[in-house]
Amino acid sequence: MTETSPALSIAITVLLALLALTGFGVYLAFGPPSKGLTDPFDDHDD
Repeated sequence: MTETSPALSIAITVLLALLALTGFGVYLAFGPPSKGLTDPFDDHDD
């Protein structure tokens, strides 16, 4: 049985957190919650 280095565990944890936050951001931008978003450029037509 081999031991993994702590740096590898931290790197995997950071990578998983980054992927989770990215997925959540895409869900908010393009999923059902995006129906309530407004376009600020459409609000201020010049």
